[in-house]
Amino acid sequence: MLGMPLPEGRGTMGGAATETLDATGLRCPLPVLRARRRLRGMAPGTLLEVLTDDPASPIDMRFFCETEGHGIVEAETTEPPYRFLIERACAAP
Repeated sequence: MLGMPLPEGRGTMGGAATETLDATGLRCPLPVLRARRRLRGMAPGTLLEVLTDDPASPIDMRFFCETEGHGIVEAETTEPPYRFLIERACAAP
Protein backbone atom coordinates (compact mmCIF):
# COMPACT_ATOMS: atom_id res chain seq x y z
CA MET A 1 0.00 0.00 0.00
CA LEU A 2 1.14 3.52 -0.63
CA GLY A 3 0.55 4.51 2.98
CA MET A 4 2.89 1.81 4.29
CA PRO A 5 6.41 2.93 5.17
CA LEU A 6 9.36 1.27 3.52
CA PRO A 7 11.45 -1.08 5.65
CA GLU A 8 14.39 1.11 6.55
CA GLY A 9 17.83 0.80 8.00
CA ARG A 10 21.42 1.82 7.39
CA GLY A 11 23.86 -0.97 6.65
CA THR A 12 21.23 -3.71 6.84
CA MET A 13 21.16 -4.87 3.23
CA GLY A 14 21.21 -8.56 4.14
CA GLY A 15 20.17 -10.03 0.80
CA ALA A 16 22.74 -10.61 -1.90
CA ALA A 17 21.75 -8.75 -5.04
CA THR A 18 22.11 -10.50 -8.37
CA GLU A 19 22.79 -7.15 -10.05
CA THR A 20 23.33 -3.54 -9.00
CA LEU A 21 21.92 -0.53 -10.82
CA ASP A 22 23.67 2.75 -10.02
CA ALA A 23 21.14 5.46 -10.82
CA THR A 24 22.84 8.19 -8.81
CA GLY A 25 22.79 11.55 -10.56
CA LEU A 26 19.55 10.71 -12.38
CA ARG A 27 16.27 12.43 -11.62
CA CYS A 28 12.67 11.25 -11.80
CA PRO A 29 11.54 9.30 -13.76
CA LEU A 30 14.90 7.90 -14.93
CA PRO A 31 15.76 5.77 -11.84
CA VAL A 32 12.41 3.96 -12.10
CA LEU A 33 12.62 3.58 -15.88
CA ARG A 34 16.11 2.10 -15.65
CA ALA A 35 15.04 -0.24 -12.83
CA ARG A 36 12.05 -1.39 -14.91
CA ARG A 37 14.25 -2.11 -17.93
CA ARG A 38 16.81 -4.00 -15.86
CA LEU A 39 14.18 -6.05 -13.99
CA ARG A 40 12.50 -7.11 -17.24
CA GLY A 41 15.74 -8.78 -18.28
CA MET A 42 16.12 -10.66 -14.99
CA ALA A 43 14.73 -14.02 -13.93
CA PRO A 44 11.74 -14.07 -11.56
CA GLY A 45 12.77 -14.08 -7.90
CA THR A 46 16.22 -12.54 -8.49
CA LEU A 47 17.31 -9.43 -6.62
CA LEU A 48 18.26 -6.02 -8.00
CA GLU A 49 19.98 -3.45 -5.82
CA VAL A 50 19.18 0.11 -6.94
CA LEU A 51 21.24 3.10 -5.78
CA THR A 52 19.85 6.59 -6.30
CA ASP A 53 20.13 10.06 -4.84
CA ASP A 54 16.89 11.46 -6.27
CA PRO A 55 14.78 12.77 -3.33
CA ALA A 56 11.61 11.39 -5.00
CA SER A 57 13.00 7.84 -5.13
CA PRO A 58 11.50 6.51 -1.87
CA ILE A 59 8.00 7.31 -3.11
CA ASP A 60 8.66 6.47 -6.77
CA MET A 61 10.27 3.07 -6.13
CA ARG A 62 7.54 2.01 -3.71
CA PHE A 63 4.81 2.96 -6.22
CA PHE A 64 6.64 1.30 -9.12
CA CYS A 65 7.11 -1.96 -7.22
CA GLU A 66 3.50 -2.02 -6.03
CA THR A 67 2.08 -1.43 -9.51
CA GLU A 68 4.35 -3.97 -11.24
CA GLY A 69 4.24 -6.64 -8.52
CA HIS A 70 7.90 -6.50 -7.50
CA GLY A 71 8.83 -6.72 -3.84
CA ILE A 72 10.98 -4.29 -1.91
CA VAL A 73 12.96 -6.63 0.29
CA GLU A 74 14.89 -3.83 2.00
CA ALA A 75 15.24 -0.08 1.65
CA GLU A 76 17.63 2.45 3.09
CA THR A 77 16.02 5.85 2.68
CA THR A 78 17.31 7.91 5.60
CA GLU A 79 19.92 9.76 3.51
CA PRO A 80 21.34 9.61 -0.02
CA PRO A 81 22.42 7.50 -1.68
CA TYR A 82 19.15 5.64 -1.21
CA ARG A 83 19.36 1.86 -1.59
CA PHE A 84 16.57 -0.49 -2.60
CA LEU A 85 16.78 -4.26 -2.79
CA ILE A 86 14.02 -5.29 -5.20
CA GLU A 87 12.87 -8.85 -5.85
CA ARG A 88 11.76 -9.45 -9.44
CA ALA A 89 8.09 -10.43 -9.65
CA CYS A 90 7.27 -14.01 -10.62
CA ALA A 91 4.87 -12.95 -13.37
CA ALA A 92 5.98 -10.65 -16.15
CA PRO A 93 4.40 -7.17 -15.78
